[in-house]
Amino acid sequence: MQLSAVGLNHTTAPLSLREKVAFSPEQISQAVVAARAWFGRDANVARHGNEAAILSTCNRTELYAACTGANAIDSTAHFLADFHKLSYTDLRPHLYTLPQDNAVRHAFRVASGLDSMVIGEPQILGQMKDAVRQAEAAGGLGTYLHQMFQRSFAVAKEVRTTTEIGAHSVSMAAAAVRLSQRIFDKISEQHVLFIGAGEMIELCATHFAAQNPKSLTIANRTLERGEALAHRFSGKAIRLADLPQQLAQFDIIVSCTASSLPIIGLGLVERAVKARKHRPIFMVDLAVPRDIEPEVAKLDDVFLYTVDDLGTVVQTGLESRQAAVAQAEAIIETRVQSFMHWVDGRAVVPVIQDLHESSEQLRLMELERARKMLARGDDIDAVLEALSKGITAKFLHGPQQALHQASGDERARLATLLPQLFRTKR
Repeated sequence: MQLSAVGLNHTTAPLSLREKVAFSPEQISQAVVAARAWFGRDANVARHGNEAAILSTCNRTELYAACTGANAIDSTAHFLADFHKLSYTDLRPHLYTLPQDNAVRHAFRVASGLDSMVIGEPQILGQMKDAVRQAEAAGGLGTYLHQMFQRSFAVAKEVRTTTEIGAHSVSMAAAAVRLSQRIFDKISEQHVLFIGAGEMIELCATHFAAQNPKSLTIANRTLERGEALAHRFSGKAIRLADLPQQLAQFDIIVSCTASSLPIIGLGLVERAVKARKHRPIFMVDLAVPRDIEPEVAKLDDVFLYTVDDLGTVVQTGLESRQAAVAQAEAIIETRVQSFMHWVDGRAVVPVIQDLHESSEQLRLMELERARKMLARGDDIDAVLEALSKGITAKFLHGPQQALHQASGDERARLATLLPQLFRTKR
């Protein structure tokens, strides 16, 4: 079984490509099923027993797979291009393709926050757990990926409890606040709008609420969910459909939804700027695909930042985290070796099962012979003696025959190995 991780992230691909390869929450289950079917149609990949899971966030899209076949990694890369109707030639240079222990190491690092734009950030672990739940519901998890992800979660917990990896991290939410303070001296005098009601918006709202803005508003497709989040911060909620009429009221706008198309277009922002008489608007787009059309950044009086722009801000304090990172990497390396030992052990399971089955057949044959001897009145000691000798003879017949038929180096290896296999404990 070949384990693999194929994907792209903030270090290998620009935002413009990442948003094309991103899977919406509604696509994940369908894509997991499609990936397994895709593997099965490859003549060099086994049709049954394939496993797949997809992790798609604002910073990365990754497909984890467990397949039997030499072309599993290449097949996975082609699947990503085909599913999103992209040119494989254009996509391939931005993909990392990680086999076996490298795939496991990558999964452990991602879960622990070592591969994130914000080193040590905790959100990725929850996102990975969601991805695993979706893959399991879609029938994508089997023995190998289930075990790998469970160990990923255990490693992440160990890293966070035994190192200071998250102690100095600057979150995207904190970075958004920091950038807004470059535009507005006092957030307490500004009106803040959040578009969406997911985990990232909740985190951003928490950071901005701590600055006591003049007003805090949540715009969401479902008004009830928006109201529930707004209530926590003494704010109010509006529908997404109300944005065209109300956008001009807000000085700071943070958006992060799962929409596959932009929610805020150039024309809408142009009208808002005009209505505001060119007072500045600070906008943060944390969504992938983007919620705000990129052309908005060209407008005067609009300061638009994407998730990649915030990445430069969150790198502060990197030096103070290096010792924790080194410690975390050491933990991960040990756990990778442990997992690969388990994987190697799984390879001999069929052999062990065959040994058990053949041994059981030999045992039953001799047991049946012993019962017949007892039924005809043979002495019980003689029956037991015959039973033990019969089992021993049949069990040794195969190894003895292999030793007699072998020659040269093969016979020498068997002569060394067989005594070790049949050595009894004293």
